Amino acid sequence: MRKIDSAPKAISRTEVASNWDRNAEIWAQQVRAGHDVYREYYNNPAFLAFIGDLAGKIVLDAGCGEGYNTRILARRGAKMTGADISARMIELAREEERRDPLGIRYHLAPYTEMPEFTDDSFDAVVSFMALMDGPDFPVAMREIFRVMRPGAQLCFSIIHPCFGTRGLGWIRDENGHETGYTGGQYFADEPWIERWKFQHHPGSPQVDDFSVPRFDRTLSDYINAVIGAGFSLKEVHEPRPTEEACRDHPWLARHREHMPLFFYVRAVKPPA
Repeated sequence: MRKIDSAPKAISRTEVASNWDRNAEIWAQQVRAGHDVYREYYNNPAFLAFIGDLAGKIVLDAGCGEGYNTRILARRGAKMTGADISARMIELAREEERRDPLGIRYHLAPYTEMPEFTDDSFDAVVSFMALMDGPDFPVAMREIFRVMRPGAQLCFSIIHPCFGTRGLGWIRDENGHETGYTGGQYFADEPWIERWKFQHHPGSPQVDDFSVPRFDRTLSDYINAVIGAGFSLKEVHEPRPTEEACRDHPWLARHREHMPLFFYVRAVKPPA
């Protein structure tokens, strides 16, 4: 169950990094064990299909965390570099790279400031569920635009800004089945801390909550920042869990029937 902590009117990049450093150990253990079931059965299958084939391309994973998804793309033939704001996440990613080398380079850097990468460095940039968790989204778009080659593709996934708000809740019938949802605080723009855990982990009650800084923005905030950075917007997508996934995991049906949890964007840096 999600919990909401009040937060100051500003959360710095340093505080974002500190929260993710604290999350890192348990996060990596549980993600690698497959306990992030929304990732495994809903988001990753849809987003990886949205990204398409990156084999042979030089790709940056912006906000890579401990590298779980970075490794998936490397195994599919992409030449991967990962960047993240959390020193501990990067340490865990590098440890895994030493254990099972895939040719991935990892850098400690926020996606808003990546001076170690020169202009026009990457054939593609991806970001898996990271860009809603940091401040200065327009700055991030400009910095990502800078490091991309002309004609390169950006694909990112985020919590759906229209539905995954602080006011999200579910309407249930007498049997506990979700029959609708409630929303609210869509225009709230103060940062906040969301506390939650992977509920489908068998030892979930004994595990501490993750502490995740959130920086809610409206849909227009996201889209206008992409366009304002110079990108050509190509596609947006609101994925639904597949019917098969809902049969195997009935708790996913609420996102097929009532509202998407995720929002995807594809944009291109115009050719020179």
